[in-house]
Amino acid sequence: MNATADDGLVRCAWPLDSQLYRDYHDNEWGKPLHGDDALFERLCLEAFQSGLSWLTILRKRPAFRAAFADFAIERVAEFSDDDVARLMADAGIVRNRSKIDAAIANARVARDLDVGLDELLWSFAPPPRPRPRSGAEVPATTPESIAMAKELKRRGFRFVGPTTAYALMQATGMVDDHVADCWVGSARLDTGRPVTF
Repeated sequence: MNATADDGLVRCAWPLDSQLYRDYHDNEWGKPLHGDDALFERLCLEAFQSGLSWLTILRKRPAFRAAFADFAIERVAEFSDDDVARLMADAGIVRNRSKIDAAIANARVARDLDVGLDELLWSFAPPPRPRPRSGAEVPATTPESIAMAKELKRRGFRFVGPTTAYALMQATGMVDDHVADCWVGSARLDTGRPVTF
């Protein structure tokens, strides 16, 4: 089901609970995102979101960025046990030891890749397809997200299953799952420039 907000624009139904959610939907979600550190951030945040609402993660994103050195791969890869203790004491983020350990381990894997993280992740982007008519048509996983998760696991990444991989693909514009009558992507003027939030 889609909804018309108080500004008169038709959107996907999921972001109408708060202005923060709406801004994320309108300005970030589904727009092509590039850059190793930017994609590493999204990879980490999608993993932290597992079992929680995305709105919770959005509200904590500034604290996550401060705690994780703006998700600079080189810096997070050097985090020590002292950093883990610091992160576990930080009430501004999700204090889950397994997810924190995974973020640091994933930074080390990303740092040592034989290709850039951007190139690796985008190699799984499927060809463009028609946008879904409703949220009910949006899958939880796809063959591409299953393949991405399998390859990331093979390379040593943690906390990235097929569902998390597909959420990453949606968030970073590898797929466009805005519903067909959502104003984002239909009525907006797209410059074609990648988003680098």
